[in-house]
Amino acid sequence: MRLKDKVAIVTGAAKGLGREFAIGMAKEGAKIMAVTRKDLVNLEKTVKEIETLGGVAKAFQADVAIEKDAIKIAEETVKAFGKIDILVNCAAIYDGLVRKSFTEIDPNEWDQVMAVNVKGPWLCTRAVFPYMKQQGKGKVINLSSEVFFTGSHGFIHYVSSKGGVIGLTRALAIELGPYNININAVAPGFTDTEASRHLADVTKYDVSKTPLRRLEQPNDLLGAVIFLASDESNFITGQTLLVDGGRAMH
Repeated sequence: MRLKDKVAIVTGAAKGLGREFAIGMAKEGAKIMAVTRKDLVNLEKTVKEIETLGGVAKAFQADVAIEKDAIKIAEETVKAFGKIDILVNCAAIYDGLVRKSFTEIDPNEWDQVMAVNVKGPWLCTRAVFPYMKQQGKGKVINLSSEVFFTGSHGFIHYVSSKGGVIGLTRALAIELGPYNININAVAPGFTDTEASRHLADVTKYDVSKTPLRRLEQPNDLLGAVIFLASDESNFITGQTLLVDGGRAMH
């Protein structure tokens, strides 16, 4: 098991990619603090599945964009498991967004997207930092998106937020490096999740521009996240790994 005896916080773990990461990391031996803001029913399903598989997990409700909530996530994780080895910042506003011109986006919606998608990872990383610093190591994985590299019509706030995640990752890598804390980002392409299905008919997604010629599935990202969470990536930091079937290359 590549994450045996590790403790991981996964935000946005109620469904989609966060759920995939929480369950996949538990299979690799990690104890999971699964976090969501409001989808408690599905969060409990994530925890139950991990327990059914013989893993260990706890559910915790928090809003990553609120400082006291982020601090509480870290405190409760240490209280439950004794330490924090890994933070996966997966919580984001994506589900429910409607494509519209940049001139039509409500400033309040812009602020909400930025608060959860960029401020949230910053606050959560800041909250776990004292514990990782004390133990002399840690891994932080942020979720960006292929759209930062390609753009996306009608999604300027989401695209901008995912660019912010890459900037955040690079800046934090500089500051956290001296404490032996690695911080990297994973950038998925359009993936077949519940949120994507609410946005569009995924069966009509044009895969002709994707060299691997198929729609991305949540488990396509799991290997990259586990690699960046494991000791195998101990000399990698500040990087963004595109996992999109080759649709965007850099």
